[in-house]
Amino acid sequence: MGYLIDTCVWIDVEQGHLAPADVADITGSSPIYLSPVTIAELKFGAEIAPDPDTRQKRLAALQRLQRKPLLLMDGHTGEIFGNLAAEVRAAGRGHRYRVRDLWLASQAVQWGYRLLTRNGRDFQDLPGLDLVLI
Repeated sequence: MGYLIDTCVWIDVEQGHLAPADVADITGSSPIYLSPVTIAELKFGAEIAPDPDTRQKRLAALQRLQRKPLLLMDGHTGEIFGNLAAEVRAAGRGHRYRVRDLWLASQAVQWGYRLLTRNGRDFQDLPGLDLVLI
């Protein structure tokens, strides 16, 4: 089994709020994958950085993460996304503000990977998702 790791975890590691060893304690020897969603969120964060030094640090962190294997999105990912979004909406919960979270969850569900996050509330109501909180 592999892990897909939510962007918030990577940010906390980079900022020193979470040690890489804490992540490794949970993931063990399981493979860790990167999502295009995470790349987009981290790239956005770098591009809106308040100063050039912060931007450079964020881009360097993104470059390090891009050594991990990338999970691509395909038609099946889109179908899972549509199902999850419809289920969230049918349950009376907002789905529009959660688009990136739903894409990330869709990838985890598609591949049968666990999703590691610090934001359980963003994912707790998604059926079929193997959620791990750190």
